[in-house]
Amino acid sequence: MTPKHDTLQRWLEEEATVQSRLRTGPGAGVAQPAQLKGKNGLQTMQAMLAGELPFAAIAQTLDFCLVEVSEGKAVFQGAPGPQHFNPMGTVHGGWFATLLDSALGCAVHTLMPEGRGYTTAELSVNIVRALLPGVQRVRAEGKVLHCGRQLATAEARLVGPDGKLYAHATTACLVFDLPS
Repeated sequence: MTPKHDTLQRWLEEEATVQSRLRTGPGAGVAQPAQLKGKNGLQTMQAMLAGELPFAAIAQTLDFCLVEVSEGKAVFQGAPGPQHFNPMGTVHGGWFATLLDSALGCAVHTLMPEGRGYTTAELSVNIVRALLPGVQRVRAEGKVLHCGRQLATAEARLVGPDGKLYAHATTACLVFDLPS
C-alpha cells in the first residue's frame, strides 16, 4: 500500500467510528442549556464527538464531520462530492470555507470556559489548489493561536490524505459571556 492509501484507509476507519457514535446519539440539532450545564467548551466538543450531544445539521448537508478534538484543536473531515461542485466541475469555494470555518471555530470553542461563547468576526480563506472529482476525503485541521477575554484567533489547513494542501484559513472570533 502507498502512504496515501494507508492514510485514506485510516481516515475512513476513523470516520466510520465517529459516524457510528453519531448515529446512536441524539443526531443533528442544537444542544439544550441543561445538556451544556457544567461543561466547558472542550467537554462540550468531546461530548459531541462521543455522540452524547447533537451535532451541527450543516455537517449532514455538506457531508463532513468532526473526527478529532483536543485543547485548542479541532479536526473535521469532509467528502467533496458532485453536490458540492460549481458549474466548472470543481468544489465550490463555499464548501472549503464552511469546512475550514468549522475547524477554526470549534478549535476556539475548546478553550471556552463554561458560560462563555464566541462568534466568527473575520474569516480569511486562501484556496491554493482545486478540489477535483478524484479526491475522496480532505481534512480541515484548526488550531488556536491566541484566546483572550474578548478575542481569539486561529489558523487551519485543508489537506488531502497525500499531504497536499488545498487551502488555508485564519479567523478572528469575538469572545463574550453567554446569556444566563
